Amino acid sequence: MKFEQYPFDDRIKTNLLNLGFKRPTDIQFKAIPSVLKGEDVLAIAQTGTGKTAAFAIPVLQRILSEQRNNSVKGVYCVVMVPTRELAIQITKVFRELGAHTRVETACLIGGVEDKIQIEAIERGARILITTPGRMFDLHHRGILTFQDTKILVLDEADQMLALGFYKDIKDVVRLLPRKHQTLFFSATINEEIKELAYSLVFNPIRIQISPKDPVSKNVDHYIAFIAMDDKRFFLERLIRENEEKKILIFVRTKVRAERVHQAMNRVGLKTLTIHGDKTQDERNDVMQQFREGTTNILIATDLSARGIDIEGVNLVVNYDLPDVPENYVHRVGRTGRGTQKGLAYAFCAEEEKPLLQEIEKYTTKEIKVLDIDKSDYRLTIALTSEGENNWTKLIQESEKLQSQRKRKPFKKK
Repeated sequence: MKFEQYPFDDRIKTNLLNLGFKRPTDIQFKAIPSVLKGEDVLAIAQTGTGKTAAFAIPVLQRILSEQRNNSVKGVYCVVMVPTRELAIQITKVFRELGAHTRVETACLIGGVEDKIQIEAIERGARILITTPGRMFDLHHRGILTFQDTKILVLDEADQMLALGFYKDIKDVVRLLPRKHQTLFFSATINEEIKELAYSLVFNPIRIQISPKDPVSKNVDHYIAFIAMDDKRFFLERLIRENEEKKILIFVRTKVRAERVHQAMNRVGLKTLTIHGDKTQDERNDVMQQFREGTTNILIATDLSARGIDIEGVNLVVNYDLPDVPENYVHRVGRTGRGTQKGLAYAFCAEEEKPLLQEIEKYTTKEIKVLDIDKSDYRLTIALTSEGENNWTKLIQESEKLQSQRKRKPFKKK
């Protein structure tokens, strides 16, 4: 079934066509009818399968339909997300799908001045994409109310729970009208999410796409066993062998992100970093550079994994294995999105093998091992621009020596 056959507002159909959306993905096909009916939904699907559009399209359609009866007042839909980058990304999707409809979407995030956000609320924004902190701040100041809200969306619900937003979720539900629709969307699910979901919703429709294999089939992923102190040498080699590709590198901490950035800088490779210590303006600038390809290499922490939906990420590198198995799925899901093919490598040190076992247990399959023989391993370190046996330096020294010999031939005894 094509989107043009759905009973959508013509403006939404035009926007879908302009964005290249012709047919719904599996999660969209199954979720859209339930959202349109006002049913509570618990939807689980792999990253890159179009989950955002699965709730954005029907939310916009419902607002447009009810506007005809003048029954839409105040904030109609609240979308709660765990990170600022994800909020910005989802706002972009809503605005593109809702272009020319006059349905305003406001993005409420911390780290930036709230003036523009307050103005959007006062103009009558019907859809709010928000992180918990800024939302509750504006509510406590009396700027934001929820008495007219009909839909609550929790996107990346597992990450929200992992970051400690359980109380915030319960609190916002208390502020909403008793009768409202709740939509849970995530790429992964566990017992904690199930417990939360079923405590907040009434008889939800559960939609689960490819639950046995949370990693997209579009992504080929491999593991390479590399000592912790040697990882930077193999990362340099990997980048140099893929100079034209857009590469996203994940590390475990903010400190590690900067250290890897500095290591690559020392060998002449330009990289960007994104993590929680950067200001929002800095994070926005980094994302813009990576999106436009000004710099093709981005080093990120897991905090940003959910909000990096950049077209054309060719390669994901797990420089450090994640502490939480679910995060591996979200990391590799930054490539191979939609119908595109993707490639993911993971560097595993000896001390990280227990983490690898947890990841393979979670994904229910072994990750293909990339064999590196001892000679190739030693050669990679020897040829690095940072190593003591710098190959380029050795060649230059050899050429210099030959030149000197030509100028000063050996004297006969």
